[in-house]
Amino acid sequence: MSQDLFTEDYWDERYASEERIWSGQPNPQLVDRVTGMAPGRALDVGAGEGADAIWLARQGWTVTALDVSQVALDKAARHAVDAGVADRITWQRVDLSSWLGDPGAYDLVSAQFMYLPQPALTTLYRQLGAAVAPGGTLLLVGHHPIDERPGDHDFPDFRWTGEEAAGWLEPAEWSSIDVTTVRRQGHSGTMHDAIVQAVRR
Repeated sequence: MSQDLFTEDYWDERYASEERIWSGQPNPQLVDRVTGMAPGRALDVGAGEGADAIWLARQGWTVTALDVSQVALDKAARHAVDAGVADRITWQRVDLSSWLGDPGAYDLVSAQFMYLPQPALTTLYRQLGAAVAPGGTLLLVGHHPIDERPGDHDFPDFRWTGEEAAGWLEPAEWSSIDVTTVRRQGHSGTMHDAIVQAVRR
């Protein structure tokens, strides 16, 4: 499998190609699952142009936002200034394929649609789980395999079921692990989001 999709150079070039790659709106499953939670310390993984981090900051969270692309993070920082929440967000360029984690540091860890090959993806999700503080929440959202389209076979690892991703976690470390699939209308028609929401003991 080509690794080009997962490199810093790839993402820098993509984010530099247009003013906005994404919609500028937070991911819908983040909004659905986190609205109403008591704000605390949040980790936004794969922050891109910052929509999720900015939404979290507007809800009162103190956010650390990680991405491999400095071009994306520079855009995100400007958007945060425009939104008036720059003081609530710390932007960090991190190669998530070799990230060592930050155990027990966050009340919420959110990773939406990560593009990493295996086994790096499984390793990352386990490290993200370790970064959740006692009583905190891990929220993983990904592309479900049911939506696989021609050409996806070159990059199969970014699609998973909730059951698969939940299986990468250690059950004894969590008081609850909720697995579900949500259908929604996306940019290419009907899409299915695989979701794992887990609460650490």
